[in-house]
Parts: sequence; C-alpha cells; structure tokens
Amino acid sequence: LLAALAGPRVIGYLGGAKSDTARLQVENFKSALDLYRLDTGTYPTTQQGLGALVRNPGSVAGWKGPYIDSPNLPVDPWGNPYAYKAPGEHGAFDLSTLGSDKAPGGTGEAADVTSWGR
Repeated sequence: LLAALAGPRVIGYLGGAKSDTARLQVENFKSALDLYRLDTGTYPTTQQGLGALVRNPGSVAGWKGPYIDSPNLPVDPWGNPYAYKAPGEHGAFDLSTLGSDKAPGGTGEAADVTSWGR
C-alpha cells in the first residue's frame, strides 16, 4: 500500500528533476554564450553552433574558451542535443529543448524548455 502511494510521487519528483536540470543547463549555456560574446563581440552563428563554446570555430578573434567545463557539449536530460539559432526569433539567440516528448509544446515533462521563457 505504501509503495502504491509513494511510487507516483517519486516518479513525479524524478520527472520534475529532469525539467529542472534542463532549465539549469539552459541558464548555464546562456552564461557561457554571454562570455563568448564579451570576448569575441558576437554570439556564435547558427552554423558555428554551441560547439563554439568548446572549440574555436576557426579563426574567431578574441576567442578565449572553452566556455564550458565539459570537453563535450552537454545534451538535455532526455539525451538530445539542445537546439541553437543565432540570430534568434526571440532574441539575439534561441536555445531550446523539446522535453521528454521530443515534440513542440507539451506540458509537464513534455514541455519545451527555452532561453526566452517558460
């Protein structure tokens, strides 16, 4: 009986933890992108992508990275790469993940996590 009552709560907590992790990762990427812009004068282009935070994407003047601690780009908590576009439709850049359902929109764990709002 206890497992039947506690099980859904634990599953809900673990699911919410993934969304929280995705939000934290997006915030960390935003900070790293801002540092990149301070050093180089611009955000990485869509073509350069988030990989520019780990490796100089060519001869970018002022690049002082890596701007994240990992030698590889983090993926979202569901194992998918983050989408990055610069210039973005919502600001200087758009950074997002589609959540657990891997489809636009959704609620709860399936909700998109974005750099421009919740």
